[in-house]
Amino acid sequence: MNTYIKIIITVLALMAEAAFAATEYASTTVEMTPIQVSKHVWYVKGMSGAATQNEGFISNAGFVITPAGVIVYDALGSPSLAQQLVGEIKKITQQPIVKLVLSHYHADHIYGAQVFKELGAEILAPIGAYEYIESAVSIERLEERRISLFPWVDDDTYIVKPDRILKESESFSLGGITFLINVVGAAHSDGDMTLYVEDDRVLLSGDIIFEGRVPFLGSAHTKFWLQTLEKMEMQSLQGLIPGHGAAAKEPAKTVSLTRRYLAFIRQQMAAVVDELQAFDEAYQQTDWSEFSALPAFKEANRKNAYQVYLSLEAEALED
Repeated sequence: MNTYIKIIITVLALMAEAAFAATEYASTTVEMTPIQVSKHVWYVKGMSGAATQNEGFISNAGFVITPAGVIVYDALGSPSLAQQLVGEIKKITQQPIVKLVLSHYHADHIYGAQVFKELGAEILAPIGAYEYIESAVSIERLEERRISLFPWVDDDTYIVKPDRILKESESFSLGGITFLINVVGAAHSDGDMTLYVEDDRVLLSGDIIFEGRVPFLGSAHTKFWLQTLEKMEMQSLQGLIPGHGAAAKEPAKTVSLTRRYLAFIRQQMAAVVDELQAFDEAYQQTDWSEFSALPAFKEANRKNAYQVYLSLEAEALED
């Protein structure tokens, strides 16, 4: 990198810092303490409670510090909280924040995105995000939050459109650290995606994987998702950070459960597709006892099985 390019990068960084400093957001009073999970990965843990409690600090956000910049995963529930998060990051590193990866478009994860946009970070979101962005629900929710979370969400708060929509999973490297973004599809929301930090073996799962429960598969590419889980399992996952609550105490068990569940569904539904059997009949005949006692089984299992059934039909047509 020549001197001229270095000067341009420095000037742009200073301009972004100036813009950030010039924007005033209401001060927060909540405690936000970064928790280190691995060499490069940290997160802040939202408090338990309803969406409008604790000044809106009810979800988690993660960040990964590399020698070439910081990747942030999710933006929290207000610009004020996001500004507080940026301040906490700056206490740890002076590396610039270069990317914001949004797990999904729900209010408690995205209202802080404008702070990262002001910093010049590239904002990535999964396919399906515009289903929320362009919906009446998003407008109504923001209007309600401008009242229930005022002054931290106010008339200057807006829903940030992503710089790039990811339609399928991809990997990238920054500062010698390899990342895998897995696009899960419409699972917990209209579009979800996870972030896996390969070098640290840490998964930031958003709201689709929680410890000890049945996951929401949505329209995930289950073949690829299963391969990803198998890879994580082989590498002995170091950490798993969900969208809410504490990081998993036994991440390997959490991933193993999800992998076994997905492998079982694919195995059962593959036989159904091969035999051209109707889904309803096959579902009733399947022995789900290994997983039926798990939380969220009643809410998620039938939808998961049907989604896998359809995806296996599609895979059969591709062969």
